[in-house]
Amino acid sequence: MVLKAVCVLKGAGETTGTVYFEQESESTPVKLTGQIQGLTPGEHGFHIHAFGDNTNGCVSAGPHFNPHGKNHAGPTDADRHVGDLGNVTAGDDKVAKINITDSVISLTGQYSIIGRTMVIHEKADDLGKGGNDESLKTGNAGGRLACGVIGITQ
Repeated sequence: MVLKAVCVLKGAGETTGTVYFEQESESTPVKLTGQIQGLTPGEHGFHIHAFGDNTNGCVSAGPHFNPHGKNHAGPTDADRHVGDLGNVTAGDDKVAKINITDSVISLTGQYSIIGRTMVIHEKADDLGKGGNDESLKTGNAGGRLACGVIGITQ
């Protein structure tokens, strides 16, 4: 049975988007598709944060989802936060098209991302290679432009 989820991203500004998640089974990677509009052209950090709480905007979503206590890194690094999905790139049309496959996140089990918050950031994620403490926590990706809670869909 294919597991599916969706996240509608909204922010204080013009940044909005929809991300779809699909996982064939518990042991297969998660495929993310969708798009985010209203971004400045270039790279933007794209992460799953710990809490599905948006009561105080994107700030109340907490830090990156990191149940194993690792440093921030890139999506292809062995040691990374579960929520580290790297960057998405917006073109001159201010739209980032999402087509990511990730084998660390899951829509099921103890470390499921269902009910957590997806965040698009204002700056590029340095993937933990920025040489400072903030890089190892957030990738120096800056403020949170838009966010939304990941929920189950059919």
